[in-house]
Amino acid sequence: MTQKLSRRRALAAVSFGGAASLSGLTMSAQGFESDRGATSAAYGLVYTHPLEQLIGDLTDSERGDPHRESEVPHRDWYSQRERRRMGSWGPKARTYPPLPGLEARPLEWKRERVIATAARFIGYGYQHHHIPDWDPPADWPWQSTCVGHNGKGFDCSNFTSFVYNQGFGIRVTAAVADQSNVHRAFESSGRAIELRRIELPKDLAGRQEILRTGDLLYIRGREDGPVTHVVIWVGAVGRSTSGVPLVMDSHGPNVRDDEGRSIPCGVQLRPFRAKSWYSRCASHAHRIFHKASG
Repeated sequence: MTQKLSRRRALAAVSFGGAASLSGLTMSAQGFESDRGATSAAYGLVYTHPLEQLIGDLTDSERGDPHRESEVPHRDWYSQRERRRMGSWGPKARTYPPLPGLEARPLEWKRERVIATAARFIGYGYQHHHIPDWDPPADWPWQSTCVGHNGKGFDCSNFTSFVYNQGFGIRVTAAVADQSNVHRAFESSGRAIELRRIELPKDLAGRQEILRTGDLLYIRGREDGPVTHVVIWVGAVGRSTSGVPLVMDSHGPNVRDDEGRSIPCGVQLRPFRAKSWYSRCASHAHRIFHKASG
């Protein structure tokens, strides 16, 4: 039975807090429909921690309030002053405070929270915006994208930057080339977070072995070119009908799912196949949450 679900209820439906059958994931994904486009029924997420423990604060407190994503008051987001000042990019993201109690959390909880935080934006469009819920009117300045019109959403590196900022209060630059080269991220207090650079094996099996959930994986525009894209490695919490590993990113519609269907433009789960552009042009990864041995 297919049931229409809101985006956040759909995320909860594909998160069972433990083991789950792939058929259950598929049914849940099929039930996820919105005006931003459905997720692929071939892909889903299963966490080892209950969703409420992972992101309950993002659904029940101001940290997850879409009207509080910027230091600019929401009432001024669409003012003529902001239009002149920021143009098509819209308000800049606020600097979120460090997440209370983060240091005491298990490593796997931190990594799963990355994905659970990011998955709240599945279905948002690909837009050159700083924050996801900035939704300017049709006559606002717009940088043309695959969505075809102005609306909510963000691009690849604003997406990854915002996820770590909102989820943990860790700021990583939102410029993709710079993001791929930095060695540190920072909390609002000024405390530096060392990023571990992960060099990638040539083969897909080796990459699956070395990469961890929540890693930022950088992709070149061409095999010998500069980095132009970034994805989040989904890792152990991802499920696909074919067994292919998954990433999450904001991207165009030129990636197909396991059933050969074009995955909608914007923030989605996507396959990381051995012969794909993702794999052929993969550069390196950054790991924000790590321990001495991995």
